[in-house]
Amino acid sequence: MKTTVKSFACCLFVAVLTVSCAENPKNARSLIQVDPLKKVFKEQLYFEETPDTIAVARGETATFQLVFRSPVPVKGLSFDAGVLEKDGCVIEPSLKAFVGYVYVPERFMSADPSDKRLTSVSGYYPDPLWETETVDADALSNQPLWIGYRIPDGAEAGIYTARIAVTGSAGGRKFRMVKEVAAKVCDVTLREQTLYVDNWINPYPQELRRMNGGELFPLYSDKYWELNKAIANRMRDYGQNVYRVFPLQDGNWSICGETEDGLPLYDFNFRHFDESVEFYMEEGGLKLITGYHLGQRLTPGWYSHPGIMVPQVSGRDTVMNILPFDSPEARNFLNQFIPALDTHLKEKGWSDIYLQYLADEPADGEYEDTYLKIADYIKGLAPDLKIIDALHRTPRIARKIDVPVCILDRLHLQWDGLYEEMIADGREVWFYTCMEPLGNYANRFIEQPLIQTRILHWINYRYGVRGYLHWGLNSWRNDRIYGENIDWGNSPAGDCWIIYPDCGKVHSSLRLEAMRDGINDYTLLKMIEEKDPAKAREFAAETVLDFDRYDNDIYNLRQRRIKMLEYLGKDNKNG
Repeated sequence: MKTTVKSFACCLFVAVLTVSCAENPKNARSLIQVDPLKKVFKEQLYFEETPDTIAVARGETATFQLVFRSPVPVKGLSFDAGVLEKDGCVIEPSLKAFVGYVYVPERFMSADPSDKRLTSVSGYYPDPLWETETVDADALSNQPLWIGYRIPDGAEAGIYTARIAVTGSAGGRKFRMVKEVAAKVCDVTLREQTLYVDNWINPYPQELRRMNGGELFPLYSDKYWELNKAIANRMRDYGQNVYRVFPLQDGNWSICGETEDGLPLYDFNFRHFDESVEFYMEEGGLKLITGYHLGQRLTPGWYSHPGIMVPQVSGRDTVMNILPFDSPEARNFLNQFIPALDTHLKEKGWSDIYLQYLADEPADGEYEDTYLKIADYIKGLAPDLKIIDALHRTPRIARKIDVPVCILDRLHLQWDGLYEEMIADGREVWFYTCMEPLGNYANRFIEQPLIQTRILHWINYRYGVRGYLHWGLNSWRNDRIYGENIDWGNSPAGDCWIIYPDCGKVHSSLRLEAMRDGINDYTLLKMIEEKDPAKAREFAAETVLDFDRYDNDIYNLRQRRIKMLEYLGKDNKNG
């Protein structure tokens, strides 16, 4: 009987509370400032309010996260981000969004999770940033608001404040709440980014139709360039400066005759390739071009030899076939295509910024031998053509090609005696993440804390690794992007994309915001290095203890950044 009475009393209390809040919702609503490196779950009840001033350099983005919560449903929740202001100096918001949620079933979590893995009771994880005017907020559920202010280079140093005004309707009554936030603009201006960052864009209509109401459109049409511009502009603003372009597929060609051996004689026209490169230079801040792979695996499976993609005639159509490297058809094609591409790059003045992929993630052993034969053959045809590829455990290939891109955990395992020596000798090395590494390695899975996504680029600096690669910018390979975050390969949720499609545009994500800030951290460390290399190494080592061990404390990172900014600004007149 006591249990029954107690349960009834609890229900009565909740009912009275709900009625009371509906009559006077002002007393129960909350608007709390939470550090933007903290993921806020829908069902979360406790928040540590962090009203601390955000410290940034000119050229960085001051970001604020406010969490709205109401005991009753709210219709038409909206907010005015206001401007950051100091003594008449005004900075407009560069991003104003509602944090959205995606549902991630347990089966799409990593098989070997980090000990810092975040778990949502409801299964909903915060990630997309909806740039929409209003949302409806559920009762007893959190709705984070996201505001970013990009600090212009000419901004005066000092403390800036902004008033964030939130409005909506609850219980049939309109309400308004105001929260003041502050940012400290330090007397430091971010230098030009030197870290190379490449998120592979899938630029083709089959993928981009999700930005076009599901409708397909012609390749290289006005719609094609319009949608790719939305992606390129977004990524330029978030630190991407390397773009993968398709010299073979985008390069028009025709078969204009036969060689003396009866094999195809090709005529190459690089019109669409040139269009794409010039497009990314103008719209995406391109600094390096990477050329799509010349080869693919001959058969399914990891231990399959790489073959060469060769255009051939099938009826009235020209098709791409994957042929063994030592076949006459493959050699004939390479003998014509590689010199033509090399000559074209030199004529355009692009040879110094072009890197060519051969075959993705080659396996070791005899399969490694085939890759090395292809690389030698390509270099024989065009000695100046630089080769890049993503590698796992293939040290002979790493030593052979111009830019090895090693997956993070294998970079760790092969650091001593291989990559550390290569970097010390002045060789350029990148690293990448994808479905792996798992465990405690930093990555950008949805289940991981945002600080680990940001730390990726502290790893770049800590170990002298010049670039970062990820395969999945927008591989929206299913139509359940906003429901179950499922991808084609059962990789951990978030691996296939870090931006979200909408009609004519793309939305940022919490992970992309953290990644941009990590890129800027790298630039600050490079600036400190110019003054005192030992000091820069000290800052980096305090955050990255080892390849898979980090200081994941957000407060510590914030304090460390303040020290970095103070160190850079101490010699300035206004510092």
